[in-house]
Amino acid sequence: MKNFKSAMVLLVLFTLIITGTSMAGSMNKKGDVGILTSEEEAGLLFMREEEKLARDVYLVLLDKWGLRVFENIAASEQRHMDAVLYLLGKYGLDDPVLAPGFFQNTDLQDLYDDLVAKGEKSIVDAIDVGILIEETDIEDIEDLIGQTDKKDIIQVYTNLLDGSYSHLEAFKSHL
Repeated sequence: MKNFKSAMVLLVLFTLIITGTSMAGSMNKKGDVGILTSEEEAGLLFMREEEKLARDVYLVLLDKWGLRVFENIAASEQRHMDAVLYLLGKYGLDDPVLAPGFFQNTDLQDLYDDLVAKGEKSIVDAIDVGILIEETDIEDIEDLIGQTDKKDIIQVYTNLLDGSYSHLEAFKSHL
């Protein structure tokens, strides 16, 4: 038992050392990560919730219709959420995410409610909802890329954009 505790302590210390090293690698030469503009901050917070909206809607529609496309893309949306969460942590922003189906941004809350209601009407409506979400994501991400010059944020947004184009094609192939 004593050896197990010692091993666990070493594992925790090793993890903290590795985590600290990787976090330090994300800082600039002055030891900080830079300052976000109000547009960049708002963009990251919005994108975190917008990616959550996509995931949450797709999970509801998966439950309703059982289409694998919703399962696969919901998993991808979770990875998108995680990428934005990394940036929130890096820049010291609080995570706006609430429980599934709930949003701090009231516009996104209303949109979520509308999209779920539409997507539950029929399988075709559900696929149309997926297409609408991805088309909206593409527009929003393209706008956000134009609002920053930070390479790490542009990289994450570019990855999200590539994913949204892929998701859009996957949904269109189901029509």
